[in-house]
Amino acid sequence: GIKALLEGMSRFGWQPIEERGLPIAAARESRTITLEPGGQFELSGAALGDAHQTFQETEAYRQELEILGSELGLSFLALGHQPKHTRNELPWMPKQRYRIMRDDMPYRGSLGLDMMQSTCALQVTTDFADEADMVKKFRVALALQPLVTALFANSPFAQGKFSGYLSYRSFIWRDTDPERCGSLPFVFQAGMGFERYTDYVLDVPMYFVHRNGEYIDASGLSFRDFLAGQLAILPGQRPMLSDWENHLTTVFPQVRLKKFLEMRGADAGPSSRVAALPALWAGLLYDAQSLDAAWQRVQEWTPEERHALELGVAKQGFQTPFRDGTVQGLALWMLALARQGLQRRGYRNQNGQDESRYLEPLQEAAQSGRRFGESLLRRFRDQWMGDMNTALPAMCEETFG
Repeated sequence: GIKALLEGMSRFGWQPIEERGLPIAAARESRTITLEPGGQFELSGAALGDAHQTFQETEAYRQELEILGSELGLSFLALGHQPKHTRNELPWMPKQRYRIMRDDMPYRGSLGLDMMQSTCALQVTTDFADEADMVKKFRVALALQPLVTALFANSPFAQGKFSGYLSYRSFIWRDTDPERCGSLPFVFQAGMGFERYTDYVLDVPMYFVHRNGEYIDASGLSFRDFLAGQLAILPGQRPMLSDWENHLTTVFPQVRLKKFLEMRGADAGPSSRVAALPALWAGLLYDAQSLDAAWQRVQEWTPEERHALELGVAKQGFQTPFRDGTVQGLALWMLALARQGLQRRGYRNQNGQDESRYLEPLQEAAQSGRRFGESLLRRFRDQWMGDMNTALPAMCEETFG
């Protein structure tokens, strides 16, 4: 079904990308569709100027999937974690790099394979003007990532029942690989910049090297050795820029730096939430007043407080305590800053609405204290009587629509 779906996207102008004769991705203009390890079907959108364009892009993609899904008898779930099946029941996509990662993951943490096969995130990338701008935005984004996890928490299920977590996806990431995941305390220390982040990535063990269309297993080897021409599997060879770019994709902190900043704290969810995430970060990071106000507050938080937030939100969500309040209060403060920033940006759609319109589902969640995943959990217990087979068709309709 996944192969037929990916090939079927060619009807809408997507060009298939193959590896060893099997389709593993598709591209159209500056957009790509990729298969994640367990069959997650992921759109990487174009670089766009505002959240209105993101909304339009997402709607067009959703409609294409809906057309093909109806023909192929497929339904789609937009959740942060696979709600029913164990990882042993899930397929592995035919990508060489996934085989290498699959073999190495169990030696790094107990839930790495669950991360690969069973989780699904909503991510957004933002750019920066220079090194100082990057550092400030990186720090604000990293400090606020747990609040975003609480707002977008949408993975309460695992193996057909309540997992005990509102964002089980977030919990899984905590035990995936301590050397390449987490909240990066050094970002808040003096001396943070491009070079400091580069040093961090250089010390993350390698996974692979790509040569002549093949992935060579480099699990556990050092990129520093590679730079010195002393990589055991390629003696005397030094890396190309593409090797460094590939290595950058194998680190998984809550905020990842490439030529942009990648926010990684949100569970996947309904299409109505997709535009909410870039709108939120644009309002916070692309408006100088909101960015300054956010930094003034989060720079006072201690490493211990940031760590407690990260640990707490996966299970407690908005009720996670913080100083004399909870994450719910922090989320409302963050949304107010974002709304003000978006209103000052003034990017309007054809109806004259600015980007703050996309924050409404988040505002409703923060004010009521209820997230989308909790609504599904209540219905699972009360309406669907705890039967995942009964719940799945309705959950597909609600999360994908």
